[in-house]
Amino acid sequence: MPGSGTIVINGKPYEEVITRPEYRRQIMQPFLATDSVGKYNVVIKVEGGGTTGQSGAITHGIARALAEIDEKFKPLLRQHGLLTRDARAKERKKPGLKRARKAPQYTKR
Repeated sequence: MPGSGTIVINGKPYEEVITRPEYRRQIMQPFLATDSVGKYNVVIKVEGGGTTGQSGAITHGIARALAEIDEKFKPLLRQHGLLTRDARAKERKKPGLKRARKAPQYTKR
């Protein structure tokens, strides 16, 4: 929504929730790419994962919202790789193994 540029995550200012400067920069990337810093208020609800995953999800959500607001932003965001979802997920445990890839220790005798 157009506004003063405040970012609220789970009811708190984003400076309180996201403490690492590199994650803050990551969250601001969609605004910098579209030259719309301070033009929109953002209210975010995020849960699960860690701060790294959450900051990535927030960045992706903001980029998708900006693309929805103005179609001219879409090529800029795509060029910066902000509209591509991170498809990595935890690999499933395989039968006969301890974890996804860790095998039981081999004993010769």
